Amino acid sequence: MIFLAAGQLYAQPAAVYSNADREIFREYLTTIEPYRNAPGDTILEKSALFFLNKPYLAHTLEGGDREQLTVNLRAFDCTTFVETVIALTLTAISDAPSFETFMKELRSIRYRKGEIDGYASRLHYATDWLQENEQRGLLRNLSPSLGGVKEAKKLSFMSSHRDAYGRLKNDDLMLQLIAAREEMINQQGGFDYLPKEMINEVAHLIPHMSVILFTTSTEGLDVTHMGFAFRKGEKLLFLHASSAGERVMIDRQTLPEYTYKQPYCTGIIVAEIDPLSLRRPIIPLRCVQEY
Repeated sequence: MIFLAAGQLYAQPAAVYSNADREIFREYLTTIEPYRNAPGDTILEKSALFFLNKPYLAHTLEGGDREQLTVNLRAFDCTTFVETVIALTLTAISDAPSFETFMKELRSIRYRKGEIDGYASRLHYATDWLQENEQRGLLRNLSPSLGGVKEAKKLSFMSSHRDAYGRLKNDDLMLQLIAAREEMINQQGGFDYLPKEMINEVAHLIPHMSVILFTTSTEGLDVTHMGFAFRKGEKLLFLHASSAGERVMIDRQTLPEYTYKQPYCTGIIVAEIDPLSLRRPIIPLRCVQEY
């Protein structure tokens, strides 16, 4: 597929999606239309709730032997749910709310510099994903301002558990590329997060529909789960694609309660979606050729 953007022609691997995904997208645009001029957190909320009770599906990006943009609006894992909601919100407020614009936004969120260049170009580690999207101006880690601390652990989980990843299991070159990417991440000096014992104290400062990343004590790994902070009255809850609940859901537990009950969870990263990014002009993308 070749796209025209900002006057330049560039190629990306063909995207993977179904006719059902395009139909769901059209339904989404109809649903979100009354809210397109609402505050950013309202559009994010309505976008997320559009998928309430959609099924959970693990490993949604791991199919096939070639890295392509995978679009699935029918079922989600925790990461694809967050990415999809943000990409749809950016699409809804754009001047060109088309499926092609949505795919462009999703690719920009999911891949380094928005470019698909093999398996290693995907932002596999959540803190790397966060930093890349901070540099893009989309997200902002609020954890330091909330009293968070620095975690300097070294990331190596993918390279040291290659058998758990189909693309790494028998591909030594790809393993080397992933290990090199881990080393580059480790040179960035770690990440800021809120230890779980601090969350209740600052819960009232966590913005509605901010992205919540759950840090872990697992060796070589930074984050094991993500979703959205969700305010309902005075309660701070958690909206996510849940493997335990097997669907997209608003958890009944408060966010601090949920965190405390996760034995390997050390705390959370709170990342606000920058309000300015939700009102930026977007250059329409025009699909000029498909093959």
